[in-house]
Amino acid sequence: MSLITQIDQDIKLAMLAKQPERLQGLRAIKSALLLAKTEKGAAEELTQEAEIKVLQKLVKQRKESADIYKAQGRDDLYQIEIGEMQVIEPYLPQQMTRFEIEGVVQEIIERIGATSIQDMGRVMGLVNKEMAGQADGKTISEVVKQLLG
Repeated sequence: MSLITQIDQDIKLAMLAKQPERLQGLRAIKSALLLAKTEKGAAEELTQEAEIKVLQKLVKQRKESADIYKAQGRDDLYQIEIGEMQVIEPYLPQQMTRFEIEGVVQEIIERIGATSIQDMGRVMGLVNKEMAGQADGKTISEVVKQLLG
């Protein structure tokens, strides 16, 4: 079953259960997926990788907005963003722990023979390809810097 079909079913369930917060998050997902599907140059159907990228972007936006609202003391808006993020995250693949990320990065560094921070671009490219959707880019970058630096 495609992600958009799953989201449609979950929207119906949220409507029947009268869950407005969940419904808002699900509608945001559906809107973003439909927008990505209709973008100029997009394929007829979104690939699973494209769907994951859309969901990651939504989570990142919510996280950044929540941080801003928290800093400004707007707890009401902060709670809305965190609620939407909690609705979106279950549709993403299981995220890797920092320890697991370090293992994959170390293996890639050894495989390509990276020795200094100047090799960071090559390492990041391979790591992002291998761990697509399974780890946050910021965390990956921190681990690569730590292991190369």
